[in-house]
Amino acid sequence: MALHRHDRGPHTQPASRTRLPTSRRVLLLVDFINPLTFAGGEDLAPAALEAATAAAALKQHMQEQGFRSIFINDNFGQWRSDFKTLAAECQQLGGTAAGLVRRLKPHPDDLMVLKPRHSGFYATPLDLLLEELATREVVVTGLATDFCVMCTAMDAYVRGYKVWVPEDCTAAESPRHKHEALAWMKATLKARISPAAGTVRRSASGRGA
Repeated sequence: MALHRHDRGPHTQPASRTRLPTSRRVLLLVDFINPLTFAGGEDLAPAALEAATAAAALKQHMQEQGFRSIFINDNFGQWRSDFKTLAAECQQLGGTAAGLVRRLKPHPDDLMVLKPRHSGFYATPLDLLLEELATREVVVTGLATDFCVMCTAMDAYVRGYKVWVPEDCTAAESPRHKHEALAWMKATLKARISPAAGTVRRSASGRGA
């Protein structure tokens, strides 16, 4: 016999949950946890470490300001993978992959999203998560400027978010590819692309964000 909703009793009601604190600005860290084992990974590696260093300083600054960070990462085709597994695997690889994890070690309050394709919004709960956080601006950082960062920024723009892509917190396989991608995002997405270092320095000197 079929069990109807009213037959299930009070214990089957969904448990209440605590809503996440709001964060009008959110830092998106795209594909920084990365083994760099793809073609072109060696070319990307030095710039990736520089971008991760800058992103780590920005992350600390935003955390002090009360803003949230979300790690958005490929699962590299392993649908059973989780973020902690990916980070552990990158640490075991050593080299640049481990260096990226060391620079951007997740904080307990950080959130994580695994993505199957290039954009952090495609087939993920990111939009719903940002809606719950009451986010108005996303700060898109990560790898690579001309691919997953650009796709994520574009999808954020079409959803009505204000977009900041700090140029020192992203990396591409060549300076030209990075410059062209940033210029396109500035012109087409009306994105702010000023470096994060200036914001962090002003805050450290007591003049605010």
